[in-house]
Amino acid sequence: MTELVKLSINGRECEAKAGAMIIEVADAVGIDIPRFCYHEKLSLTASCRMCLVEVEKAPKALPACATPVSDGMVVRTTSAAAKAAQQATMEFLLINHPLDCPICDQGGECPLQDQAIDYGADHSRFGEQKRAVSSSDIGPLIATAMTRCIHCTRCVRFGREVAGVVELGATGRGENMAIQTYLDDTLDSEVSGNVIDLCPVGALTSKPYRFSARPWELKSHLAISPHDCLGSNLRVQTANGEVKRVLPEINEDINECWLSDRDRFGYQGVNSPDRLTLPLVRGVDGFEQVSWEQALTRAAAGLNEARERAGGDAIGALCTPMATMEEFFLLQKLMRSLGSSNVDHRLRHQDFSDDAEAPLYPGLEIPVTALEQASAVLLVGCNLRKELPLLALRLRRMVATGGRVGVLDTLSYDLNFDCGPRAILPPQQLPAGLAAVAVALSGKKDSSLPGAIGKRAQSEVSCEAVSELAELLLGAGKGAVILLGQNALNHADAAGLKAAAAWIANSTGARLGWLAEANSAGAWLAGCVPHRQAGGVPVVAPGLNASEMAQASLDALVLFGMEPGLDCVDGQAIEGALQRASTVVCISSYRSAVPAQADVVLPLAPYTESAGTYLNLNGKAQFSRAATVPRAEARPGWKILRVLANLLDLPGFAYASLEQVSAELNLAPGPRVRVPFGAAVKVPGKAAIDSDDLARIADVPIYATDPVVRRARALQRTADAADLVAGLHVEDLAQRDIHVGEQVQVSANGATVRLRAADDPRVPKGCVYLPAANCSTAPLGDAQWVRVTVAN
Repeated sequence: MTELVKLSINGRECEAKAGAMIIEVADAVGIDIPRFCYHEKLSLTASCRMCLVEVEKAPKALPACATPVSDGMVVRTTSAAAKAAQQATMEFLLINHPLDCPICDQGGECPLQDQAIDYGADHSRFGEQKRAVSSSDIGPLIATAMTRCIHCTRCVRFGREVAGVVELGATGRGENMAIQTYLDDTLDSEVSGNVIDLCPVGALTSKPYRFSARPWELKSHLAISPHDCLGSNLRVQTANGEVKRVLPEINEDINECWLSDRDRFGYQGVNSPDRLTLPLVRGVDGFEQVSWEQALTRAAAGLNEARERAGGDAIGALCTPMATMEEFFLLQKLMRSLGSSNVDHRLRHQDFSDDAEAPLYPGLEIPVTALEQASAVLLVGCNLRKELPLLALRLRRMVATGGRVGVLDTLSYDLNFDCGPRAILPPQQLPAGLAAVAVALSGKKDSSLPGAIGKRAQSEVSCEAVSELAELLLGAGKGAVILLGQNALNHADAAGLKAAAAWIANSTGARLGWLAEANSAGAWLAGCVPHRQAGGVPVVAPGLNASEMAQASLDALVLFGMEPGLDCVDGQAIEGALQRASTVVCISSYRSAVPAQADVVLPLAPYTESAGTYLNLNGKAQFSRAATVPRAEARPGWKILRVLANLLDLPGFAYASLEQVSAELNLAPGPRVRVPFGAAVKVPGKAAIDSDDLARIADVPIYATDPVVRRARALQRTADAADLVAGLHVEDLAQRDIHVGEQVQVSANGATVRLRAADDPRVPKGCVYLPAANCSTAPLGDAQWVRVTVAN
């Protein structure tokens, strides 16, 4: 049991844990102590000395952030001695500060500015030349003004301790000390923007937000990030009807006080000049601007004609996974009211064979906070650092306290935490690799293995790390967690991977996590899948899934919030489906996302202009508020679907407000069930046509996940959005006589694209890394094998 001590702060009796620092106890009881270097999420340095306080019987003032409490301690934070120490410290801090508050973006919300008023003098005794420090360009996200820096080292400690990437450091000594990047590099961490919030003096500020508004001009609106399944809490700040910046809203159970750069800077896509602001219909000479009434009437007529001509099941709907639950619900309700269950949001999935056995919604079986207490984590097809950056930070803390991480993947990703065994296999061998882990566990535990998993493991997987992964899980027992990421869930044999993971979890007591994209959990619960209605109620006659709709000849298609060529696993197949459809209704936020085959185009308000509910990976429903009114003629998705249903004379769509839709959708998330262990063996994917073919590894880069992020200008200038290259193993380059930087032709599915070749040490031999969701690789479709040759 932790020992408690009693102490007095400013005459107030307090009780605290032994070893706690004075500043922590003061914060807990609401006593303010000034500080710059101290932050509750970072290590202690006591370098700024601003928190000096008087401690009875101590010979001098002590830093409250680095002085542990003891029984009977008497602390005074406002005594004459404490104030003199704090005022002297402030005088030293301001010696070299430029005092340029009128042109500083931090002005109005600056801790140095506030504390200078409270503890500073009205004049300076320093009459010598101030120090000036040059500011380097550290990337498109963060602006620097290093003359303002007071060397608190918050930014340095954040990179080293939280982000796991040492990008900033202190060079020089004394007056020549400077905070800068090494070798003039840029800040490339996916959570680098947090140093903006941490910096107490305006030395590091947001480059996209720079000089655009003052803090007192901004209005804050609570929102939820739609970009991943964590559901980070945001404060969207606006001025004059425009989003100016996004800050974190503290939620210790989800995002703590941090934000990923995708959540922080993705708002730029909302302000893109590519925004669709007026309804359009196809005319004789292309698209024509029309009124909402004309556009919706045309859309309703097209859908009605398709239903009368070929039946309701000849209509299909494809939806972005970043829609709200209300939008998912109304879209599937509209489709089923038309007589069709052809509705899906899983645009990148290839394997739907386990739909009937799937859980109520994909998610994590333990709270996000409990991940830090896990003994071991197995990442299967999961680039956690880029898929869920803030979840990766929790895994860092798990590793720091003795936890271990194993990896089974198709690419050796650069993770920001130490990893144990890694099994890096070609994509076609990934299911066999996880099945081999199950076989190894079965032998060690003397337990029977389902035949389906055993058959998958019959494929030859020569990798020593497989047995090490089994040992890792066996040693951790019930403290283990298995996380399936995008490379696993979007795999051609995803059902096999999920079945093997479920058997391993059941056998060892490990917990499971399916890290689906965006608001996919909300889509499942809202019924935006072809085999289930809202609440997970099974459909008697399931409709077509996303892959089947791409191959079918549907008479009418509704596209909601998606970019067909980049959001689907096979954009070429979707292109063909749109060509075959007689009516295409496109509900989109962006003009360039509208396919050429669209007949009616309806402008959709993005997440900052539309309210709605998001369900995160723990099944927590969170309501996101609109920050601004929709731009021009754009409208929230739920309103578009409601009016369209009314024009189709469909019953049950008389909603007067979003709250009425939410109330109808008020379904308590039920228990998640695991996939049965005996899932059928998937028919192997297409084999290589030629021995010279390479297996394609195609993940989705962090800043290409959705239409909004793809239009965020600053994010598209980062290292994570650098020009696309074909990444090959060094031996494959030599075998094909390809030189690094040389133009190569990549051919598959009758298409050929040209890219520069690169030596990528992450890629296993016999493979090539060609990211998806990119215009350069879109013509290749869902090709699993490609041929790479020197360009003519």
